[in-house]
Amino acid sequence: MSNVNNKNISLEILISTKDRDNLDFLNSIFINNDTHTNSILIINQTQNINFSCPHSDNINLVNVSETGLSKSRNLAIEKAKSDICLFADDDIVYENDYDSIILNAFNLNPSADIITFKMNDLKGNSFKDYPIIKKHNKKSLSFVNSVVIAFRRDSIISNKVLFDENFGLGSIFQTADEYVFLRNALKLKLNIVFHNEVILSHPINSSGKDVASDRILFAKGALFYKYYNILSFIKLIHYLYLMFKFKYISLGQIFNKYFVGVKGIIKYIKVNNEKK
Repeated sequence: MSNVNNKNISLEILISTKDRDNLDFLNSIFINNDTHTNSILIINQTQNINFSCPHSDNINLVNVSETGLSKSRNLAIEKAKSDICLFADDDIVYENDYDSIILNAFNLNPSADIITFKMNDLKGNSFKDYPIIKKHNKKSLSFVNSVVIAFRRDSIISNKVLFDENFGLGSIFQTADEYVFLRNALKLKLNIVFHNEVILSHPINSSGKDVASDRILFAKGALFYKYYNILSFIKLIHYLYLMFKFKYISLGQIFNKYFVGVKGIIKYIKVNNEKK
């Protein structure tokens, strides 16, 4: 475990992106910051694997032809070198003191393996209603977006915590990648802390907001079965009740939406059996 009280502790930003042939997108992400302050690792999923970035002491570009956000995150964990790492996407904007907030949080929580933070939308409003907690549990993990997850790399590597590559954008089940990652960490008794400060802004049209789409319901069915087995069918009914209650779907949609979720359960069972 790294010594977080060391003033020389390093922070690395792990950016997942696609089809880049230049690094101009970094200007928007770090518009409030100097891009040379911390190490930046870019996993660029592209067919143009010969693209190289101008020489920089703090930017490392890795081009890969494979697809899938969870695969990108796993490769980033493998290739990262710094003490503390932070997952990132290519459409966020960091606060001007984001790195100080992160490193200070680890100093305040020396036993923390993972710390999650808050984010705003691009209008400066809180992205969601965050729970009032200090230490994460199974329920609170569902409020976490991947781009506010910072972790001690030694802890993640030594405990072999990885993303399930069947979940997340570009995978079979296109959501819940960060939830499964954090549940794996929690199962291994890692200490996951919530730090109540904003470190970035994110567009409100996040994929996670598309809560009642068929692709999300298909993935939710798989996720429920992963953790609740046969009770997943009841969990799916409860989820659809909430979608109806908060007017994401109409009464007439419930029947069809339920069977979309059931198809996700069936697909997860099939995928899981193929692994055996």
